[in-house]
Amino acid sequence: MDYFKASLQLHEELKGKIGTYNKIDIKSLADLSMAYSPGVAQPCLAIAESPANVYKYTGKGNLVAVISDGSAVLGLGNIGALAAIPVMEGKAMLFKKFAGLDSVPICLDTQDTEEIIKTIRHIAPVFGAINLEDIAAPRCFEIEEALQDLGIPVFHDDQHGTAVVVLAGLLNAAKVVGKKMEDLRVVINGAGAAGTAIAKLLKCIGAGKDDICYSVKDVIMCDSTEVIHRERTNLNESKHELLEFTNLENRHGKLHDVLEGADVFIGVSKAGLLHADDIRMMAKDPIIFALANPTPEIFPEEAFEGGAAVVATGRSDYPNQVNNVLCFPGIFKGALEAGATSISFAMQLAAAHAIADCVEVPGRDLIIPSPLDLNVAKNVAAAVKLTALKSMPEAV
Repeated sequence: MDYFKASLQLHEELKGKIGTYNKIDIKSLADLSMAYSPGVAQPCLAIAESPANVYKYTGKGNLVAVISDGSAVLGLGNIGALAAIPVMEGKAMLFKKFAGLDSVPICLDTQDTEEIIKTIRHIAPVFGAINLEDIAAPRCFEIEEALQDLGIPVFHDDQHGTAVVVLAGLLNAAKVVGKKMEDLRVVINGAGAAGTAIAKLLKCIGAGKDDICYSVKDVIMCDSTEVIHRERTNLNESKHELLEFTNLENRHGKLHDVLEGADVFIGVSKAGLLHADDIRMMAKDPIIFALANPTPEIFPEEAFEGGAAVVATGRSDYPNQVNNVLCFPGIFKGALEAGATSISFAMQLAAAHAIADCVEVPGRDLIIPSPLDLNVAKNVAAAVKLTALKSMPEAV
């Protein structure tokens, strides 16, 4: 099946993938008077008197804004706000399907960091949470960090959602090959939003003393130039920060130079970077997460030919698809149900363990549950909600 052609036809026929619906049916003047004027004045006054009532009398507690500037859409790059709309509509559709959350796609016609921050602050009162999507690094880091004081969760899914699903898969892959997480040497190719977040989660950067977190032995980061090491003079601030906890031996060279002896390769970069011989250089029973889409860094067939023990990709036509839909519906659902004001490191860990636990008996072709498994979002939401409630002052 030609999915590109079929998708184009589908979007043309439907004029987009989402719509709105009414929770009540206006059949009489009495219905109109309660839903709108004059009756609607009463919930307005109740909210004006006590702002917390907004969660009682409106849909704010079940409403997510999916916000993008179109600067890093899928593998397509900077295609702008208009061209990003189909992806944001798709995200809204998945929120509804897997978590029952309403959401609104918002594509901003600016890529100015301060303008984006200001705009989100202005529209935030309507929403219970903000999902930042497809915003290029390092701007995405700055925007997310600046908005943590909004009083509602602000979460960049391309960073943390990807990292959570990768961690879930790696927890189970380590079981399959009989290795401990804390013994793993990991090479990550791609030092943008996803790669940075994966590195932080695998090294437990941000974990609290009570968080169940298995920090891997070492992570070596590579960007489009070479290994990120301490002598490089062309690193931006976010890449400098990576050196605080990665590349502990300060190794130099290209990607292929640091694969030797590595237990895990995680690619969030571009197609066709690796070959079977590269996999043969790695440690016994290497784990390969080749997540570039639509064409991975190495196809599973060639990776297995080189001796890979477990292979994951971002594609739905191979086993072990690393798909963010396993994370974001449940993590937002749990955060909203708990009334959380942010999505903490502990909540991300809880989500990863909940996803991993959905696979009862991990195997080579089953380290991650199916993205169509409706139980995953339920389990993630329950774990995230419980973790959030435990951290709230009233729970102490």
